[in-house]
Amino acid sequence: MIFKKTDTVQEKDKSAIVILGASGDLARRKLIPALSVLRKQELISPDSVIIGEGRSDFSDQEFCARFEICSEFSKQLYYHKGMSGLKNYIDKKGDFKRIIIFLALPPASYEGTIENLYNEGFRDEINIVIEKPFGRDYGSARRLNESIHKYFSERQIFRSDHYLAKEAVQNILIFRFANSIFEASWNSSYIESIQINAFESIGVEERGRYFDHSGSIRDMVQNHLLQMLCLTTMDPPVSLNPEDIRNQKINILKAIEIEEASRGQYAGYLDEKNVDPGSATETWAELKLKINNHRWAGTPVYIRTGKALNRKGTEIGLRFRKRPHALYNPPEGTAPNEIIFKVQPSEGIVLQLTGKNPGMDLQLSRTDMAFCYSGSFDGNIPEAYQKLLLDALRGDKTLFVSAEETELAWKKLDGLPKSGNLVSYKKGEVPESIFGDIWINFENYIGIC
Repeated sequence: MIFKKTDTVQEKDKSAIVILGASGDLARRKLIPALSVLRKQELISPDSVIIGEGRSDFSDQEFCARFEICSEFSKQLYYHKGMSGLKNYIDKKGDFKRIIIFLALPPASYEGTIENLYNEGFRDEINIVIEKPFGRDYGSARRLNESIHKYFSERQIFRSDHYLAKEAVQNILIFRFANSIFEASWNSSYIESIQINAFESIGVEERGRYFDHSGSIRDMVQNHLLQMLCLTTMDPPVSLNPEDIRNQKINILKAIEIEEASRGQYAGYLDEKNVDPGSATETWAELKLKINNHRWAGTPVYIRTGKALNRKGTEIGLRFRKRPHALYNPPEGTAPNEIIFKVQPSEGIVLQLTGKNPGMDLQLSRTDMAFCYSGSFDGNIPEAYQKLLLDALRGDKTLFVSAEETELAWKKLDGLPKSGNLVSYKKGEVPESIFGDIWINFENYIGIC
C-alpha cells in the first residue's frame, strides 16, 4: 500500500514559471531539463508557460534550441530579454493561477533583483524561489531577509536547498517516524556518535571564482549538512505541516554548539583558475558539534566535507554504543551497530549488525542489511530539482528553508570560516582527523547499493 501526503494545491493548474538568469548554467543543466521531465510526466499543465529571462538576445526558437527537451514542452517555452516589461509580457500570455519566479542568478544580485521585481509591478501573485547561498554570514543573511521583506512576505519566499529534495534525504524522516522499531533507541542512551561526510574527488575546476569567496564551510556546512543533521536529530513534529517540521528543525539549530573545528586546503589550489594566489579559503573542513538538549546530550556530532579527496560520497552515519561484555560479546567486544544513510552517489540505507558465520563453531562476523534504491524501485529516481520545482508549484514549503533557519545556521558558524591555520593535504587524500580514530569506516559501505 502506498501512502501519499495530501496536496492542498494542484500543481497542474495553469501556471507561469519564470527563470531569471535563464541563459546561465543552472538553467541549462538543471532547471529546464527538470521542467521538461515534469511536463513529459504530465505534472505540469499543458496550459502553463515557462519563460526564460536573461540579458542575451534570443528568439523563442533560439532559446528552445539550447536544450534537449520534449516536443510538448518546447511549445510552452518562451524567452524574454531583460526585466523591463516582463510583467506585461506574462499578463499577455494569459491569466495564471500562480506565478513562480526562480532566481538562477549570482547571489550578489538577489537584493537588487527583488526590488526590481517589485518595481516591475509584481505583488502578492508571485512566489519567489531563491537558490543558495543565501548570504555569506549572519549579518548579510539578516540584511538580505530584511530587504526581501520590504517588498514580499515570508509566505512568498522559497529558499531552495536541493539536498533536501534528494530521495535518500527525504527518506530520513520516513525511516525514523514511520518505523516504531527505531524511535526508542534514537537518542544518546544508545547512539554513540553521529557522523556526516560530504566528499568530492574533484577540485574546484571551473567554479574557482565562486568557491574562493565561499569555501567548504559556507558552501556545504551552513546549508546542506546542517539541514541533514536537523532531519536526523529533530524530535517528531506534531504533523507533516511544513511549519511543524520547520519548528523542530529550528529547535535543533538553537541547540547546536560547535566545540572544535579544523580547516584545510589541497596542494595546488592556489594555482586553480580564478583563485587568489594568496587565498586562505578552505577546501576541507572538519567540525565537532554537540546538541544541547535532552535527547542528544552526550552524543557528539562530527562533520567532514571537502574537495579533491579520495572519493565522491555523501553519507550520514549513526554509530551505536557497544554492548557490555555479556553472552555473545567477547572481551574485546563486537563491532558496534551502525546505520548509514547513503545520500549519493548510490542511494540507500544500510544497517550493520553482528551475525553468526555458518559452521560448527560459534564465530561472529559483521553482516549488512541494505535497502537500495536501485534494486527496490523500477524507473529512474527523480532528480532533486524536479521535486523542488514541483513543490514550488504545489505551494509546499516542506523542503524549503525559512528565514529563521537560515539566520540561525549562519549565526552558529559566524567567524568559523576564518578561524585557525590551514592544514595542507595532497589531492586524492583525506587530511588526518584532529579528533583521532573515531570515524565510521564509510568505505566499508561503498560496494553496497
